[in-house]
Amino acid sequence: MRAVTVSIDVPHAPGRVYDFLDVMAHHERFTDHYLTDWRCSGPERGTGARATVTAALAGAKAEVAIEVIEADPPRRIVERNVSAGGRRVAHGTYTVEPLSAGRSCITFTYAWVRAPLADRLLAPVVRATMRRANGTAMRRLAAELDRHASVAGA
Repeated sequence: MRAVTVSIDVPHAPGRVYDFLDVMAHHERFTDHYLTDWRCSGPERGTGARATVTAALAGAKAEVAIEVIEADPPRRIVERNVSAGGRRVAHGTYTVEPLSAGRSCITFTYAWVRAPLADRLLAPVVRATMRRANGTAMRRLAAELDRHASVAGA
């Protein structure tokens, strides 16, 4: 299946964005519209940080194990997601690119490594659903970064 990519520009420097994304528990704040019941384990941040969540999309629920498998500060974080009893394996990659005047472009790519037959047969619907959910997550991430910056600056 082809990957799904969403992006958003934010008025925050790459280091600040990366520092926020690097903490696994922060992800609940901007993904809890479709990822719930967050249970974090392992280190708080960086390679090895883990979470088990319940994904609820298109009327279906699945438990998902998420683990950070690569951390390249301040530019990139790669997560490995496993669900459907190991039949669904994907990588979620956050890339933070600097823009002018202390701004950043955050890109999230969800790429399937392995997908169950049903996902493959319904690929256009699955991809559209993921694009919509992750687009919402990016908008919510931008709002959380603003909120986090105002709290940190207070």
